[in-house]
Amino acid sequence: QVQLVESGGGLVQAGGSLRLSCAASGRTFSSYGMGWFRQDSGKEREFVAAISRSGLTSTYASAVKGRFTISRDNAKNTVYLQMNTLKPEDTAVYYCAATRSVDVTIHTHEYTNWGQGTQVAVSS
Repeated sequence: QVQLVESGGGLVQAGGSLRLSCAASGRTFSSYGMGWFRQDSGKEREFVAAISRSGLTSTYASAVKGRFTISRDNAKNTVYLQMNTLKPEDTAVYYCAATRSVDVTIHTHEYTNWGQGTQVAVSS
């Protein structure tokens, strides 16, 4: 099992940037695919980005493609989400999650381990 802790959220003006980090415990981090999801008040949790175990493959939701970048450092047991050109509609609690799926996956139900979330608020 892997335990996940997110950090890096905060309040930023529209057009600004934030970098989220997700630190994982345990010695098996590189055996998990990783993903970022977000959930705003009253809405369902939605997929943001995912990255393969090796870090060579990634995929993004259309709403963030070209603005957000997911990356990972297996030596540091950490996955990142660089968020640029932030918009008010990016406001949400952001969660990182881990999956044993071999392929990069966007499906929430395939992720078995979740962090507690970090709040991102973008003002207009």
